[in-house]
Amino acid sequence: MESILNGQVALVTGGTKGIGKAIADKLSSRGAQVVITARTAPQENTYAHHFIAADLTNLEDAHSMAKEITERYGRLDIIVNNAGANLSPGGGFNSLSDEDWYNDWELNFLSVVRINKLLLPSMLEKGSGVIINISTGAARQPIWEMTMSYSSAKAALNAYSKALANELGPKGIRVNVVSPGVVKTPLMMEFIENIAASSGITADDAFKVMMDKVGVPLGRMAEPEEIAELVAFLVSPEARYITGTNYSIDGGALPVAH
Repeated sequence: MESILNGQVALVTGGTKGIGKAIADKLSSRGAQVVITARTAPQENTYAHHFIAADLTNLEDAHSMAKEITERYGRLDIIVNNAGANLSPGGGFNSLSDEDWYNDWELNFLSVVRINKLLLPSMLEKGSGVIINISTGAARQPIWEMTMSYSSAKAALNAYSKALANELGPKGIRVNVVSPGVVKTPLMMEFIENIAASSGITADDAFKVMMDKVGVPLGRMAEPEEIAELVAFLVSPEARYITGTNYSIDGGALPVAH
């Protein structure tokens, strides 16, 4: 397993912390050469990933990133579109401005479409590649008080991913979605603290409110490394017959069979 991705070049967006960092480190440990992007440099880069500073909601930054990858490596085998966040305030439809909707859709949906369009030509040229789009359980189980615009953008990402898988499958490229539930990341902890501040309750109480709202049978948040393990499997040759599928990894939170 340690060398199963030897010779592969992988891009992980939002790869400097949280889920993205765990994925980048895991792919590197399996032998891949990993490129990570974020707006700011990582505080820790244990595996010496190739870092490219980029705001992927900015068209110029996205083009520059794609150009640097192409010129340096001449190929790309794996794209993990992990960059994303719930940027908008809670409170339901009346609390969201046009700008809130635009920001959530630009980061969580349109930037993924843009990156794939820029980088797919190298995969098509060699007739192989894997794309993993990181979504969220909230796309299937939206929480109106907390995730309305974010959930809608990720739901669009799910539909786009299925369409892309159907288009690219005959051309040797697999596309899958990974949908985490609540994961113990810096962004999640900040999200909980913001709920606490806006509601006038403690962070512990805010965490309980969120967990009660989501309903997680396993009773805890996931660790980022648990998400990374699933992604590492899906990009590996062991998953060569898997495409067009959305994998929930949420501790059993989704209340229906799928």
